[in-house]
Amino acid sequence: MSAPTGIQVSPELASAFSDAVDSRNTRFLKISIENETLVPSHTVAPSGTLEQDLDRLADILEDNVPAYILVRLDDPPTEWLAIYYVPDTAKVRDKMLYAATRNTLTKSLGSTHFTDNIFATSKDDLGAEAYAKHKRHVAAPPPMSAREKEMEEVKAAEREAGGRSYEGSRARQNHVGQGVGLKWSDEAQKAIEDMGASEDSRLVVLSIDPATETLLLSSAQEIDISNLGSSIPAADPSYAFFAWPQSITSPPRREIVPIYSCPSASPVRHRMLYSSAALSVVRNVKDILSSSGSTSTVASRKVETSDPSELDEKYLAAELGLVGSDASTSATGLPNDLPDSKPKFARPKGPGRKR
Repeated sequence: MSAPTGIQVSPELASAFSDAVDSRNTRFLKISIENETLVPSHTVAPSGTLEQDLDRLADILEDNVPAYILVRLDDPPTEWLAIYYVPDTAKVRDKMLYAATRNTLTKSLGSTHFTDNIFATSKDDLGAEAYAKHKRHVAAPPPMSAREKEMEEVKAAEREAGGRSYEGSRARQNHVGQGVGLKWSDEAQKAIEDMGASEDSRLVVLSIDPATETLLLSSAQEIDISNLGSSIPAADPSYAFFAWPQSITSPPRREIVPIYSCPSASPVRHRMLYSSAALSVVRNVKDILSSSGSTSTVASRKVETSDPSELDEKYLAAELGLVGSDASTSATGLPNDLPDSKPKFARPKGPGRKR
């Protein structure tokens, strides 16, 4: 294989590297460009650890002459580090030649052998300390803008909020901004347990006390779905869990539907707090039902709304994707009496014919 410069790996270099890979008694293989060919110019056996040997690497390099150095790693010893040493004081032609040929070197010898590379412009870039700094730089996360950092913090908070398990009414502890795991009041926990033990149509509404970050019981009542929208606070965020015995599906079933209501007029801080904890609260409800021996199931989808008055049977059925097997369905897969969520496409009229 040749580079744009036309320089190729010599048979001597190919053989020397193959022997170094097989024998594992080579730490450094220095390579130079001579007569438009890549050739081996020096070989150094291991005398200690990689870090100890790196401190001796400068001994085989010249101040003003570029070179390639292939370095066998310790862990694992089957992998190699490619060093491209091009001093600032080297001749311009040599700099260009070595820069244009480096890809040819690794590709010709087998790119899979090389798991890392270093570009060095002086001997000081090649000691054990410099290599440790290089590894820290490679392992560090990429730099982010202020906006990217903010979004990453939000994602981390959501992952933390959704990844915790229920530990009882007094075990939930949290600090806002570090992932929200709320404490549960005894009344809130008892209302969820009672809902799971019953068979009726029931609504439990929970709210957060921002000062203590505790889930409080706002209301628990038997209601029909026709009264669902008017039973959820219209001005403040809340979590509602509606036990809904519905007959849309075949066979009919009773599901507990998680509803996250977040009116747009509520304070921004409250909206952020409720949003961050939403996944965690749903997970906690599932754990409470399971630990209490309830056979009630929680719907696989969460219903979200900014206007509780829109919550009715048709809205829930559309949000949950419920379609009864014996119900007449439209081409969209929803019952014909449900509103179509997408307007039909109207083909625009063509331009008038010119005379």
